[in-house]
Amino acid sequence: MLQQHPETSPTRLILGSSSIYRKQLLSRLGLPFETMIPDIDEAPHATETPEATALRLAREKAAAIGERSGPALVIGSDQVATLDGLQIGKPGNHANALRQLQLMRGREVVFHTALCLWDGRNGQAGATAQVCNVQTLVRFRDLEDAELDAYLRIEQPYDCAGSAKNEGLGIAILESIRSDDPTALTGLPLIALTGMLRQAGIRFFTTENAGNQ
Repeated sequence: MLQQHPETSPTRLILGSSSIYRKQLLSRLGLPFETMIPDIDEAPHATETPEATALRLAREKAAAIGERSGPALVIGSDQVATLDGLQIGKPGNHANALRQLQLMRGREVVFHTALCLWDGRNGQAGATAQVCNVQTLVRFRDLEDAELDAYLRIEQPYDCAGSAKNEGLGIAILESIRSDDPTALTGLPLIALTGMLRQAGIRFFTTENAGNQ
């Protein structure tokens, strides 16, 4: 159960995302939550580093929902892929995705997965935010164009940064994944998130929970 707020009302937990993969990951924690879709401009700023873009967007997503949801804990997350320090966005179509994979094959790509936990339980004037960025180093296999083309036609990962869904067939085009948080690449770093939730007073292991097993 989510810890009771000091004013006795249950803490409301909101995932600010339309991603089914983030929803599935958050469900693993066994906490009741709802989902809302943030409505923000996700375009990177001209002078931003990729890490700064991810951190800003994660915070803006959480804040946008926090401002309209009332007292709640809101989770925002954003991911930016980079190669040689340059941002690799969502391809949007087959041709762009193929160009991305051709550029990345045989090379290491850094995925920045930013996370924000927005705490609006004391009202918007007293809202606070915990933010962090988790890096994942991903080396892509050196595959021929025909294989990359076939993979894209099967998986169609055109809404994914870097054109690879590691939770699907995309795992077959990857050679290695290195990260301190194994779920970060899928879009929601659970080790970082559970730490933030603990900091916000949420308990995962209680005698009440154990009694329900």
